Amino acid sequence: MLNDALLLGSDGIPIDHGPKAISNDWDEVRDFCKKVYMPYKIDPLGRSSRPDATLISSKIGDITLTRFSYGVPVHLCEFDPAAGNILVLNTLRGALNHKYGEHSQTCTGVGESFVVDCSRTDYWLDADQDHMQLNLTIPHDTIATIAERWLGFLPDDNLWTKRVKFGGQSSNWQSLLKYITSSLNSDLPLQADDAISRHLEEIICIELLREWANGSNYRLDHGGRSAAPYYVRHAEEILRDEARDAPTITNIAKRVGVTGRTLSNSFLRFRGISPRAFLANCRLDGFRQDLKTCPPEITIAQIASCWGYISFGPLAGRYKSRFGETPSQTRATSHSKI
Repeated sequence: MLNDALLLGSDGIPIDHGPKAISNDWDEVRDFCKKVYMPYKIDPLGRSSRPDATLISSKIGDITLTRFSYGVPVHLCEFDPAAGNILVLNTLRGALNHKYGEHSQTCTGVGESFVVDCSRTDYWLDADQDHMQLNLTIPHDTIATIAERWLGFLPDDNLWTKRVKFGGQSSNWQSLLKYITSSLNSDLPLQADDAISRHLEEIICIELLREWANGSNYRLDHGGRSAAPYYVRHAEEILRDEARDAPTITNIAKRVGVTGRTLSNSFLRFRGISPRAFLANCRLDGFRQDLKTCPPEITIAQIASCWGYISFGPLAGRYKSRFGETPSQTRATSHSKI
């Protein structure tokens, strides 16, 4: 499937990219690379002095997807950090040799991928004559924004400065690339800024973050409470604000854009409790606050009724277990201070 990425439509008919999809002119090739990647230095290697380049690009939100090769062996270096771009190099054919550590290198072959944030670290690569790439150019600010929205915090340079090899022929990343390219090759072409493109952009960035973190031994959940996905934090806000009316978990999940199962599993993973338990705590917190602030003429039973509690016995037990005192003790202590 990836061998035909950006070449064939869903009907199997070749996509016409026009005469500029191939080039033997170094100026054209350099202009294309500067536009879709960033400025960097290109040194041809070997005997041939002319490229036989493939130059095809497409947009997915802010991400640029390219089917690209020089057609000759090259050495690339001096990538411009001011461009602010991350490169994800996915090899379809041939091989690339990448700067990996400060004094080491690694090779990617067919089906393998490599990610480097050229805005955060230096980089070079050598490509053999047979290389063919399906590359992604992702602005650092785009993936950082998505990371903060989904994870609740910004990864630091312990992630961004790592150069990571990942993927493989049967990897989740390869499956995602197949899905992305089939979406681009469908009968309904995507617009760069439409809702579907933005959705695909988020999928790409989140999966890339997972692969990148795994290859860097960087924990995306290390931030504890703040590291929960945005939909968990949004659900928490709703549950706190509407605890008195006791919204259903199904309703909350729908409002934050996930399934009930996803929301429940994420609460258990990032908060250690279920959404229902979180709601129960919010209601107890609200009940306790009203016990402290409502006028003395309003009874405890009336306050409990306003919070939807019918049976006072179980409520008193849960309340004491959470706060170490009974509702009447909270009420008495609060009004004794007035």
